[in-house]
Amino acid sequence: MNVFRDSRAVATGPEAGQALPSSSLRQRLSELRGPGVRPRSLDARALAALAANPGCRRRALLDGAGVDKGALAGALGSPAAYGQSQFAFVRGNAFEARVKADGGAELLRLVRERLDPESPPPEPEGPGAAAAPDLSAAGPEGRAARTALALREATAAGGWTLLDHPMLAVDVAGSPAYVEPDAVVVHPDGSWTVVEIKSFPMIDGSADAAKVGAAARQAAVYVLALEPVAAHAAAHTGRTVRVRDRVLLVCPKDFSNLPTAAAVDVRKQLSTTRRQLGRLTRVEEIAAALPEGTTFDLRMADDGKTPTRPAQELAAAVEAVGAAYAPECLAACELAFHCRKQARREGAVEALGRGVRGELGGLHTIEEVLAAARPGGRAGDGGGDPTGPDDPAVLALRRAAALRAEALAAAAVPQAPAEEPPVPRATAEEPGVPHPRAEEA
Repeated sequence: MNVFRDSRAVATGPEAGQALPSSSLRQRLSELRGPGVRPRSLDARALAALAANPGCRRRALLDGAGVDKGALAGALGSPAAYGQSQFAFVRGNAFEARVKADGGAELLRLVRERLDPESPPPEPEGPGAAAAPDLSAAGPEGRAARTALALREATAAGGWTLLDHPMLAVDVAGSPAYVEPDAVVVHPDGSWTVVEIKSFPMIDGSADAAKVGAAARQAAVYVLALEPVAAHAAAHTGRTVRVRDRVLLVCPKDFSNLPTAAAVDVRKQLSTTRRQLGRLTRVEEIAAALPEGTTFDLRMADDGKTPTRPAQELAAAVEAVGAAYAPECLAACELAFHCRKQARREGAVEALGRGVRGELGGLHTIEEVLAAARPGGRAGDGGGDPTGPDDPAVLALRRAAALRAEALAAAAVPQAPAEEPPVPRATAEEPGVPHPRAEEA
C-alpha cells in the first residue's frame, strides 16, 4: 500500500467545523522531528492502530508529529522485528489480482450478493456495464482529486462503478495523510462501499477474529476518509450519497485460492477512529507539557542512516511523554518493546494486559497488588493498603488469596515415602550384608 503525507491542504477541503492547524503547531511539530527531517508517512494500518490504543499520548504525539518510530526504536536499542513477510506480500498481490480479474466481475458479484441483492446486476457490456475509471494522476494530491472527481461522476451516472486503488485523504493533526483502499464500489443507488481484500483464509464462513478486527479498523479509516468526499459529491450531483458502514471483506475460501466474502459492520471501529483522530488535534497540548527543548531528532550521520544522538538522551525525551502500554502494542507499534521494558522496570500492571488493568482499579504496580492481597500487608516499607481496605479490588484480591490458601490446604500433597536406610558397610569386626553385584563379581 503506497501512502504519502503532505503539509498542504487536502484537495477535498476540510470538514465543516474543523479548524486548520496554526503555524505555531506546525513549527512545534517540526522541532520535535528535528531540523530538516521530513514527516513520516502514515497509512491506514497506523491510523487503525491509533484507534486500538486511544489512551497512548506518546503514540499520539509521535504520529501527529510524523516521527519515524521504527528508527527511534532502533536508536533506543529496542527495534521492532515484525512486518509482512515477502511470501505473504506476493501471495496477497496474486490473490488481489485474481479477485479483480475480468474488470472486477467477480468482485462486483460478491458486493451485490452480500450487500445489495435488490440492485440489478451489471451487464457484461453495453450501457449497463460496470465502469472502471482511470485514476492515474501526478502525485498523491492529484490522485486524491482525480478520485473525488471519479466518485462524483460515477454517482451522477447511477450505475455500477469499481474504483481500483483510489487515493483518499485523512486529516491527522492538521496535515493530510493519504491512504489507498483496495477498492471502492459505487452502487446504482449512489451509495459507496469500501472493499478490503486480505489473504488470510475464511474457513466455513468464518475467519480469525483478531485478523478480522484489524481489517475492520483499517476499513473504518477508509470510510472516514470517504465521508467528506461524499458530502462534496452530494452537493455537486444533487443525489443522496451515503458511505455504507458495512464493508466487504474478501478472503480465500477454505484452503483454496477462490474468493469468498462477508459483510463486516464497522460502526464501532468508525466511531473509535473518529474519536481518536479528534484527540490528535490536541497534540499541541501534549507538546506544550514537554520540557523545554525536548526533541526526538536522531541527529543522523552523513550517510543518513546512522543515529549519533546518545541513547540515554533520546530515552529521556521519549519517556517525557506518557505511554499506555498493553501487550497488544507488540503487533501494532514500533516502540512497543521499549515501552514494555519501561513498564516491566516500573512494575506496572499494564504489562499484564488491559483486562488485568481494568480489574485492579486503583492498584497501579505489581508491588501494590501483592501487598493488597495480604491482610494487613504493606506496599513497600512505609505504605499501607494503596487504595484502602474497603476498595473492591483489594477485597477481591484478599478473597482470592484466602480461597487459594484453603484449596492448597485441602489438596495437600502427601509426603513421599522415606528412603530405605543405606546398607551398612562391612567392617573388620562385623561383616555387613554383601552387595548383590559383589556376589556376582
